[in-house]
Amino acid sequence: MVAMQPEPHVALIVEDDPDVRDLAVALLEETKLDVAEVESADAALAYLREHGGEVAMIFADIRLPGAMDGIQLAKAACTVWPTIRIVLTSGDPNAGFEDLPDSVTFMPKPWRGLDVLVQAEKAMHQPQLPVT
Repeated sequence: MVAMQPEPHVALIVEDDPDVRDLAVALLEETKLDVAEVESADAALAYLREHGGEVAMIFADIRLPGAMDGIQLAKAACTVWPTIRIVLTSGDPNAGFEDLPDSVTFMPKPWRGLDVLVQAEKAMHQPQLPVT
């Protein structure tokens, strides 16, 4: 018997600023997505290794502590989990978001709650097509 993969149902928030992370958590808890939160890209990859098939959306800052930033996280996630909707944010106008993969959405800070909710809705109902 073949085991069925669970439908993606988690929004993974990757943000080192506790106030911004708490705001994103509060917004995304109003959706049908479950919410998981981590402070770094390294922690996000560890979460994805265990729960990658459950993640519908990654909402991450570009500037993160540790060896990996949000852009590197997005590139790694696009390679291994190509159907996850990835939204990167930054308040830094020089954050390097021109290097983002085409499938990644960029949202400047301060972002609007409605824009975050729109991305969550897309993650739930319009999963990204796998990269071919």
